[in-house]
Amino acid sequence: MSYKSLREIVRTLAENMRPPERMTVAKAAEKYRFINQPGAYVGQWDNSTAPYMVEPMNTFASRDYSNMAFVGPAQSGKTDSIVINGLAYSVKVDPMDTMLFCPTNSAARDFSIRRVDRLHRHSPEIGAMLLKGRDADNVMDKHYVTGMIFTISWPSVTELAGRPVGRIIMTDFDRMPIDVGGDGNAFDLATKRTTTFGTFAMCAAESSPSHPILDHKWIPRSPHEAPPCTGIMALYNRGDRRRWQWPCLHCWTWFEGKFDLLVWDDKPESNLEKASTAHMACPHCGTMIHPDERHEMQQWGMWVPEGMHVNNKGQLAGKRPRTTFASYWLRGTAAAFVTWPKLVLTYLDAHDEHERTGSEESLKKFWNNDMGEPYVPKITDSIRLPEAMKSRAEELPEQMVPEGVRFIVANVDVQKNAFVVQVHGILPGRPHDVVVIDRFNISKSKRVDEDGDPELVKPNAYLDDWQLLKEQVMDKEYELGDGSGRMMKVKFTTCDSGGQVGVTDRAYDFYRWLRERGENGRFILVKGDRNPSAPRTRISYPDSQKKDNKSAARGDIPLLMFNPNMLKDALNGRLDVIEPGRGMFHYPKWLPDSWYAEMCAEVRTEKGWENPQKLRNEAWDLSYYCLGVCISPKLLNVEMIDWENPPAWADVWDKNALVRSREDPTRFMAQPKQIDFGKFAEALA
Repeated sequence: MSYKSLREIVRTLAENMRPPERMTVAKAAEKYRFINQPGAYVGQWDNSTAPYMVEPMNTFASRDYSNMAFVGPAQSGKTDSIVINGLAYSVKVDPMDTMLFCPTNSAARDFSIRRVDRLHRHSPEIGAMLLKGRDADNVMDKHYVTGMIFTISWPSVTELAGRPVGRIIMTDFDRMPIDVGGDGNAFDLATKRTTTFGTFAMCAAESSPSHPILDHKWIPRSPHEAPPCTGIMALYNRGDRRRWQWPCLHCWTWFEGKFDLLVWDDKPESNLEKASTAHMACPHCGTMIHPDERHEMQQWGMWVPEGMHVNNKGQLAGKRPRTTFASYWLRGTAAAFVTWPKLVLTYLDAHDEHERTGSEESLKKFWNNDMGEPYVPKITDSIRLPEAMKSRAEELPEQMVPEGVRFIVANVDVQKNAFVVQVHGILPGRPHDVVVIDRFNISKSKRVDEDGDPELVKPNAYLDDWQLLKEQVMDKEYELGDGSGRMMKVKFTTCDSGGQVGVTDRAYDFYRWLRERGENGRFILVKGDRNPSAPRTRISYPDSQKKDNKSAARGDIPLLMFNPNMLKDALNGRLDVIEPGRGMFHYPKWLPDSWYAEMCAEVRTEKGWENPQKLRNEAWDLSYYCLGVCISPKLLNVEMIDWENPPAWADVWDKNALVRSREDPTRFMAQPKQIDFGKFAEALA
């Protein structure tokens, strides 16, 4: 660079030696950034327009964080705030080499001409920092008087290797390849380029989500967790998971403005008229919030990290996660440059297009770009989701008999090294309700190894392992939930008869062992019927023609055969019932998340119920086993019970033959009738 005079040299050197201004990125934007977009906005940058971007902007230059991810919709100002204002800060306030990655070569070129060159042109103090040499202002790199270099590129193995850069920004991250040349995630590769800068380093990514949800049966383990996706949502989950919350101006309670809180009048014929009635319902007080109130709500809004909340004084409370990764997720309802009526109109138009054509592209675009959320395909509407099931769980006592249960059924599934047991209570009604009382595994045998530790059960090998079912399941009792201390005994037990080679043989041996002791009347082995037109249940005697003693089944073992599709259809229908006494399937909140996943492992296809991903499904199987044994005409025959005059084992607790007092194990509530033989003789005479 050439100078015309000594004075010009001194002035330039003096400016370059000036210490950095103590200023945040957001303040620097207000001071140095000028917007010139005729028809949209012309004027100095105003942080009050999109106040939710102030904190992410300032995080970009924070020494407390070395990584940042911002998930948000289009029309939210995220690119202008993080990329352009981040660049302006690096140029004017705190010089440091900065690199921007765009998804493709052409996107990088367009960004340079359309966004970066306009920053230099319309913000004079930023543009003045460019060196005047011919090679200082290229499309892909910019050189400044402070010695800082700004490079614009796209992800490739060579571009992401061997360059130490203090600040790296990745825009439109979800349009970048998941794996760059086999070397891994672009964000992780970029982060490696900043490590030598210590606490001054920053690698930031921003994008609207576009990657699909990998597991539609996912259950969030924490309130702010995002669905399992690759791309920007995965980066969000790595960080401290901040969500933008604003207060209802009527009750001053903070909440996240999700799309399902928007309400509109569905009576007008046109979508435009429907959308014009859009309001937001406060989830706390129910007040309808007018769209014009949103701007003031934004000014009071704040980013709430995982594990924290806004208290009644409008202050963040709770424990902030300890991490160097800051992550943000903004919903489309808060995007500054789109209104609630416009959002509703876009949604209604996309919904109508799906109804007409069956295409989900417009709906996907709405949720990804307008709302900033991963898209849930319509096909999942017919799939039962663990999260939805969990939301309907009830406050029920653990391992106790809830009020109204008339008798208990235990169901057992055989695994390689365990018996999985699920215990159900049956309530009166037509159809009868079912409630889950207990769920546990039997995995330790009475055999011990050389160290004296119990060995795992082996249902395919040892009869004595099966005998644990008598002790730990068939004879198990549960306390009644009325506080009386009374106990109810298990009425009936079913057990799967299939599995590894040897399981069926041991199952039959166990049934014969029970029969020798007169206990087989409370136990039956079960199996799925391969015939799709078979009845719901039937009793079969396998290999009834074989009489040789070498055969495992010699026609002496009853087997309860199920039509799996019929019973699973019935169970699926019960899970949709929400009115007690109408065949509702109740389950408690204390069950683990894995239970809900097991209940949702199978899906209904044209061929019947299938488990396409071979997931664990014990809860699902055990639940339909319970339905099967209850409706079996040869066994419990619950559908034919007269609940006003039931058998003693299905009566109310004060008369139930399976209920006993806690103090006297032999005293059951229904005592055998005493026969007066004197009166009997008189009657005979």
